Amino acid sequence: MKRTAFLHSTAAVQIFCLCLLFCLSGCAGVKVSTIDTEQYMEQRRGDVLTNGELSSYTGSALQVLGLERETCEDDGEPCRDALYRTEGMSEERRLSALAELWLYEAMRREKKKEGNAATFAAYLETARFAYAYLFLSERPMSMRTLEERPTQVRDYYNFAVQQAMSKLFMERMAASRKDEKSGLISISGWKLRVLVNGRSGESLGLIPEAILPASELSFEGLRNQYRRDGLGAEMVAILPDSTAKDAVWSEMRYPSITAVIDFPGESLKDVLATDQARLDIYDPFGTERISIRGSDIPLAGNFTSGYGLWLARSDFATQSLGTLFGLDLLFDEGDMLDAPHVYLMQPYQPQRKTVIMVHGLASSPEAWINVANEIMGDETLSREYQIWQVYYPTSFPIALNNAAIRKAVTQTLHALDPEGAHPASKDILLIGHSMGGILSRLMISSSEQKLWDKLLEKRQLDASAKVKVKEKLHDYLFFEPLPQVGRAVFIAAPHRGTPFADKSLARFIAGLVTLPVKVVSGIIEPAVQLLAPELKGKDQPINGIANLSAKDEFIVNAASLPLAPGVPYHSIIGNDTPDKPLADSSDGIVPYSSSHLDGAVSEKVIPSGHSVQESPEAILEIRRIMHLHLNDR
Repeated sequence: MKRTAFLHSTAAVQIFCLCLLFCLSGCAGVKVSTIDTEQYMEQRRGDVLTNGELSSYTGSALQVLGLERETCEDDGEPCRDALYRTEGMSEERRLSALAELWLYEAMRREKKKEGNAATFAAYLETARFAYAYLFLSERPMSMRTLEERPTQVRDYYNFAVQQAMSKLFMERMAASRKDEKSGLISISGWKLRVLVNGRSGESLGLIPEAILPASELSFEGLRNQYRRDGLGAEMVAILPDSTAKDAVWSEMRYPSITAVIDFPGESLKDVLATDQARLDIYDPFGTERISIRGSDIPLAGNFTSGYGLWLARSDFATQSLGTLFGLDLLFDEGDMLDAPHVYLMQPYQPQRKTVIMVHGLASSPEAWINVANEIMGDETLSREYQIWQVYYPTSFPIALNNAAIRKAVTQTLHALDPEGAHPASKDILLIGHSMGGILSRLMISSSEQKLWDKLLEKRQLDASAKVKVKEKLHDYLFFEPLPQVGRAVFIAAPHRGTPFADKSLARFIAGLVTLPVKVVSGIIEPAVQLLAPELKGKDQPINGIANLSAKDEFIVNAASLPLAPGVPYHSIIGNDTPDKPLADSSDGIVPYSSSHLDGAVSEKVIPSGHSVQESPEAILEIRRIMHLHLNDR
């Protein structure tokens, strides 16, 4: 009995031990469950920028030290100190976690409105640790190309630089302090040196009125927004309007810029201890890659935001219509357009080819919204070309605009390249839409004696009158092709006029057009007095709209002028009448018979109305021609 009892008690003990072991093993075991795609992406990509919480990468680094994410989000300073001092963790893990923790702190300070200087300091610490992770870790960047974490940390750096630059600008505008001896800007314990394209920012003269993050701008009317991934904060600077009233050209006031902050020091220890930094500001159109600590890095860039902001704030639509009808009440004194102006879409690049765009009647640079943007979005074209846009008063007679635009373009080229030696001054591609197409063709035409001879055929002038007329109208009757133009594209251009200009509505509108007094009294009235005094005082409109008639004397005679030999040209034509034969078709305004030019290298007919230049097919054709222009030359 005792033995049986002993055996029973032993068995009970064994069973108890087994149960205890089972329970203990259950407490330490791993359980598995499935997660959906959204949870998977949250684990892989979620971080302080995407969902406002610290990432799993930083969370795991904190757990190594026995710290919880939630605790560090509530009070980050002890966690940052613990991470900074630990030696039992890889530098990559430690630096990336510190970058994210500082970013969390910076965003917290910004939300609580703790002041630009304090917030600036936190963003600069973010940039410092992100920079150290990217460029001073054990492994070179080439070994981390396909990893998730470097992309996240690059975004921390770019965002921190963006915010730091915004805070720095606001502080500078409020109360800046610059050490005159060192040339450094002092803010919140940091000393910064600012360089613009390698030069001291203080030497450039123009201080921006504002600096806006490109990521915060969104535009209606632009089909796409183009940018380049890389290092740096994508910004738009708003410069003061320093253009003289009578200037014929200007660079756009809203340049796209990219900011990069570099930290000095021979070692990681030096970089983490320094109180100095260098803020480099680049033109992303002119700089594609930069060198940082021996690494060749793509520079981030936004190619749409500056252009979009310029168009949004220019009020071109109101100005062009107001100028057409002389509605000077719409403008401040002197703001009406009374002469052509050449706008450079980005800072002048001597080594890049130039594209000059000329809009049509009652229009403005807004006619090229998507054309210019799509060109800037093509990496090859944006690397090889720079875009200029001619803005001119379309109410003026075509002969006057031909002379004035030629003069404006020539003066712009001379001002930027007095010797005419830059690639930018040679082989220019000229693109014109509608009336701008006529003007573009005239700029590569030779008048020879044809316009003068035609004028004399119509009017009997004595010797004295001939001298006076020739002297007064010389620039409008005699001209040669602009030698700098190497190719032209004519889009929906009424080279031989349009019947639409003879319709009662068009004649009525032409009668409403009001030209500036200096044009009427200085050119038109003397010309009428010399050539057709019988018309003086009669209601006979002489302006851009009337010029578009297929019966207009200047249009008829100019259509037969010879084009510059060796300058290829292309036609893009809209067809809004698909049921008609091509020869009888029209874009709704301009008939095919007027747009077609014999001798064109190519002719693209696109199902479209008169604003064919905005269609995707036309933009692709323009891009094709631009690539062809590069290859041919």
